[in-house]
Amino acid sequence: MPSPPPSPVPHGRTGRPPVTSRAQILTAARRLIDRDGWEKLTVRRLAAETGIGATTMYHHIRGKDDLLVLLLNSYVDEIERPPLPDDPRERILTAATAMHDALASWPWAAEILSADGFVGLLDESALWMVDAIVGGARDHGCAPAQTVGVFRDIWYYTVGEVLVRAHSARARDNNEHPAYREIFDATRVPHLAAVAHLWAEEAARDSYPRGLRALVDGLLAQTTPTDSPGTD
Repeated sequence: MPSPPPSPVPHGRTGRPPVTSRAQILTAARRLIDRDGWEKLTVRRLAAETGIGATTMYHHIRGKDDLLVLLLNSYVDEIERPPLPDDPRERILTAATAMHDALASWPWAAEILSADGFVGLLDESALWMVDAIVGGARDHGCAPAQTVGVFRDIWYYTVGEVLVRAHSARARDNNEHPAYREIFDATRVPHLAAVAHLWAEEAARDSYPRGLRALVDGLLAQTTPTDSPGTD
């Protein structure tokens, strides 16, 4: 009796079943980003990580930019929404703090979203923090253009704070961060020289909540007297 034909030799990556769903692809992409950074994420590397061909991968995603947007939408959907206060100012502070904390947990998202126009990329379900800030400004009495300005100013402050802290932490981890100078030429920069010894301590302090409150109060104080809450 003839022997059965030998089993075909498997091709490609072995030891991990191939990915067949978008959710699995996003999980693998997040794993790659956490390990290597978002800049090194490519469809080809993701295909190798998941064990499926790049051609098959394109049935699920259109490319890297599409993948990053899907990741961001998925990430925001996982964030627990805090109760939003009725008071417009407190609603803005709550939403902005939630936005800050989400970005601080995943700083690469702040880098991707650091260009104007990102609001048009995300799903409505991922924009609740933006909507809460704009709505809070509107209910306070800001005109439509002012509500956009309130959000953009808060956004710039928040992204800047997150990225500075993330880059500083990365530099420290890589032993690249320079020591803070404590001595300056007082004849040339007298005010800086007077506070230089305080710089490292103050830089380590979490000043975001204080700065956010001051920023929001200043922005809302600019509401013109002719504006009335809830009007367009």
